[in-house]
Amino acid sequence: MKTTASPDVLRPAATGLKATIMAWIAEQLPLVFRILRTVRPILRIGNNFVVTRYDDVRETFLNDAAFRVPYAGKLDVIMGHQPFFLSMDDTPEYRRDTGAMRKVVQAADIPQRLAPEVERLGEMIVTESNGSLEVVDALVRRITFELYAGYFGVTDPPGGDLRVSATRLFEFQFADGGNDPSLRTEVDVMAPALRDHIQNLMDARRTSGLSQDDVLGRCLVMQAQGVPGFSDDQIRSSLMGFIVGGPPQPPMVVPQALEQLLRRPDALEGAQQAARAGDDKLLAGYVFEAMRFDPLAPFLTRTSVKVASIAKGTSRSTDVPEGASLYVAFSSAMMDERRLTDPLTFNPRRLPHEYVHFGYGLHQCFGIHMNNALLPLMLKALLKRKNLRRAEGSRGKLRKRGAFSETLYVNYD
Repeated sequence: MKTTASPDVLRPAATGLKATIMAWIAEQLPLVFRILRTVRPILRIGNNFVVTRYDDVRETFLNDAAFRVPYAGKLDVIMGHQPFFLSMDDTPEYRRDTGAMRKVVQAADIPQRLAPEVERLGEMIVTESNGSLEVVDALVRRITFELYAGYFGVTDPPGGDLRVSATRLFEFQFADGGNDPSLRTEVDVMAPALRDHIQNLMDARRTSGLSQDDVLGRCLVMQAQGVPGFSDDQIRSSLMGFIVGGPPQPPMVVPQALEQLLRRPDALEGAQQAARAGDDKLLAGYVFEAMRFDPLAPFLTRTSVKVASIAKGTSRSTDVPEGASLYVAFSSAMMDERRLTDPLTFNPRRLPHEYVHFGYGLHQCFGIHMNNALLPLMLKALLKRKNLRRAEGSRGKLRKRGAFSETLYVNYD
């Protein structure tokens, strides 16, 4: 796994008037959602619906029978038309495949293996950086991909970089609303190359007889024992899904959380005290509260597959026709004063139900327990340092490139 910074992990930034307008719109969304929650909680524009209140967001996510994930088309491109449970309805196939992966992605791995490794890598990187560190690539992306490459058993493809492949495929799946043809060109090369690479890793393990306790190795043991859900196609698509859907996210959202802490000296000091005291629960409270002010995305999309209602029996009750697109604004839900006390106030001791970082219902993030435990730890070693502060000038402010965090430089004693 490559560990040096690479300017090519993210695609070149968009330029021109359109890019400027889109960036401005993104900055205005919190205000727009705040207005909509009051005057038009479920906004309809043609066949598009924007859902903004906490109760309605939760209801929409939980109604998988009517409002389904729109991931199948692009997942077919990534997976080579092999089904993956991210795009499935609640079917026996879905339950079989998710149940199979829970046999090999085990909850006990988090405290026994993954959390200690995150802390080890973070401490090593912060120590080696000697008081000056770029947070996005050199800290969070490095921790994430080193951790999960080892855990899943998927290395860099020959002549390639897993960070680049996973991030491009993630962008194509989740952040390519305009269907950029240049991105599709890259995906048409990277997706089959990654599929072939994972298949070759499986073949090489079987040929060598190598026994290795990672997710790939556990899958092959299950396959040899004849456990359902572990054909080559199923193993390959699951590993692809984990690599594409998981590791690109922390380098997006963890630096955003640090940026929010840096804007709030009292919150930063509280997070640092929690890190130094080894109070991981309180540290997580600071990090997830910071994420609430700049979450992974403003909304998730759903597609209605039959006529259904949202908020039925209320004054805002809305009938959604079949074929409509829904923009389910979980970022807005986490600012809804009807369900959160003083939502504009930074409070690291909020209750878990006040957060919607990882969705609800059938398609809640498969790695939610990993995220809950590991994302805060990615900042722990840095937060323990004295006099943590922004680097001077523009380098000390979080820069974004589209949906992705790009750079954030900090200094410390």
